[in-house]
Amino acid sequence: MTLVLLHAFPLDGRMWEPLARDDAIAPRLYRPGSTMDEWAAGVLEQVEGPFLACGASMGGYCALALARRAPDRLTGLVLAGARIEADSPERRAGRADTIELIRSRGPSGLWEDMRPKLFPETAPAAVVEQARGIALEQDADELVRGVEAIRDRTDSASVVARLGIPLVMAVGEHDPFLSVEEARATGGRLHVFEGAGHLPAMERPAEFNRLLDSVL
Repeated sequence: MTLVLLHAFPLDGRMWEPLARDDAIAPRLYRPGSTMDEWAAGVLEQVEGPFLACGASMGGYCALALARRAPDRLTGLVLAGARIEADSPERRAGRADTIELIRSRGPSGLWEDMRPKLFPETAPAAVVEQARGIALEQDADELVRGVEAIRDRTDSASVVARLGIPLVMAVGEHDPFLSVEEARATGGRLHVFEGAGHLPAMERPAEFNRLLDSVL
C-alpha cells in the first residue's frame, strides 16, 4: 500500500523529507490544473492500487478531493491542519488579499507574512530555515493558483460523513488556522502535537511518523 503525502502551501513535497520514508510518494501540487479535483486526478495517475492519504493544510484539501474521487481505493485519511468545510465569505476575502500580496511582493513577501502563522517562536531554527528555502523557490503564478484552489474548494463535510475508513485529525497545539477544539469537532481520531504550530510534520517528524505507522 502506498502512502501519499500532500504538501502544504506555500511549500512543496520537500516539506516531507524530515520523515525520511521509503514507502511514500510526495506529489507536487499547483499543477496540473487549477482546482483541488484536478490536482486529485493528477495524483491518482501516479498511484496504483490502495493508498493512505495524508495532507497538510492545502494538501489536506487535496486529500479530501481524493476521498471524493476514489473512495474505493482510499484506506485511511490523515488531515494535518486542514478543515473539512469550504471557505466562509470572510476567509474568501482574505484569500484575495493573499493573492494581491503574492502579485505585488512575490514569494518572499508571502513568506514574511506567513512565517509567524506557520511556526511558533519555539520552532527549531533549522526547520524554519528549511521551510523558508522551499517557499522562496516557488513560482508566484503557481502560488496564486494554489490560493485560488484553496478558496474554491468544495465543502467536504458529506465526504467525511460517508467515510468508512480511519480518519485522523492531526493538529499542532498552537495552530492559528485550526484549533484543537475545531479538529476535535470534526470527528475521527484526534492527535495533538504539543507545542507545535501549523506544520507538525516538520516540527515533530518522529512523532508524526509514529502516527502514520499507527494508521498504516
